[in-house]
Amino acid sequence: MKKMNPFKVATLCVALACLTLGCNNAPEEKADAATATEAAPPAAVTTDMAKLKATIQALENSWAAADNARDTNAIAAFYADDAISFSNNKPMVKGKAAILNDIKEGLAKRPKGSVVSYDIMDVFGNEQTVTETGTSTQKDAAGKILNTGKYMAIWENRGGKYTCIRDIYNDDVKQK
Repeated sequence: MKKMNPFKVATLCVALACLTLGCNNAPEEKADAATATEAAPPAAVTTDMAKLKATIQALENSWAAADNARDTNAIAAFYADDAISFSNNKPMVKGKAAILNDIKEGLAKRPKGSVVSYDIMDVFGNEQTVTETGTSTQKDAAGKILNTGKYMAIWENRGGKYTCIRDIYNDDVKQK
């Protein structure tokens, strides 16, 4: 019979001891209920997205009414003083005063009798900050579609009232 190397025997014993200890160590349980409560994640705040979407759609309907009435001040009232608008084919417009001027320029170019509507596709966020995506349609007085586009707006709840802090829109390519 062959003799075993004492170094190999000791190494094997240490390895088995480590394996045995590693397999038998169960995670420590919490000492008391207070510690367990502290480790629990905070309760999630739920947002009624259907209600939020309806609220933003109502704002868009009011916006369209002001837009169709060519009421530049009423349109500008939807924007925060520090808002930024990323207009179609133009440099960004910073601040409510500059946005008001941009609105005036845009309305001056619109055909008389044309109307616009805004339809929300989706909203993301919560009661404090809402990001909205949607489409716009401009029709002439006879109801013929003149222009369509898409937009994104970020609304912030400031003092219980939603105000637009950022928006971007792009016209769709006109069909020939």
